[in-house]
Amino acid sequence: MQICHKRGIALDMIFDGKRLTGKTWIARHGETVFNAGQRLQGELLHTPLTRAGFAQADAMGAALRTLLGPTPALTLWASPTGRALQTLAVIAEHLELDWHGARTDPRLVEIGMGSWGGRYYADVIAEVGPVIDPATMLLRPAPDGETYGQIAGRVTNWASEADAISGDRLVIMHGISSRVLRGVLTGLPTDPLLGAPIAVGLPQGSVVVIENAVEHVAVRGTGGGHA
Repeated sequence: MQICHKRGIALDMIFDGKRLTGKTWIARHGETVFNAGQRLQGELLHTPLTRAGFAQADAMGAALRTLLGPTPALTLWASPTGRALQTLAVIAEHLELDWHGARTDPRLVEIGMGSWGGRYYADVIAEVGPVIDPATMLLRPAPDGETYGQIAGRVTNWASEADAISGDRLVIMHGISSRVLRGVLTGLPTDPLLGAPIAVGLPQGSVVVIENAVEHVAVRGTGGGHA
């Protein structure tokens, strides 16, 4: 397992699209104990998958095996969180790829939830009001948490470096951060209120593929609709 430590946030970046060469497969991790327990997990590292989460990872792996065949030529990337690495382990087994050769990068982690991280949704909502927009299923950033513009900065920075490695890639990450990365890679307009391009939400266990700034949903998951 290769670990990249640079997080690189560019707050003044203009997000006008970052096209990666080759195909970029982006997968959401499976359901976790925090998801099932209605807790805000954000960038927290160690929130293991539930049985439903492992089943979602298994379904993604089986679907990708059908689409790509055994031992496809893919660079493996993952958020360094336990839930992303567990999901990757199951998918890699289906694809007959070496999990130990994957690259982890903290720029792929979920939105930083600040002092709300780890708390129950109900407790935070009782204090500050709604934290999820029902129309978009986007999380409201915590006052001391990470902004959407900061997420866009770090995932754009990651994409610029990942592009130096030729070929297709598979990336295992999270609900909110993957929506921002997908927005960046497909050149969506920057949301004037949130300061980042944001793609439509997909359930946990979903996989998209992006090539030449065009996205297709390869696998639609069965999990929750937000982080």
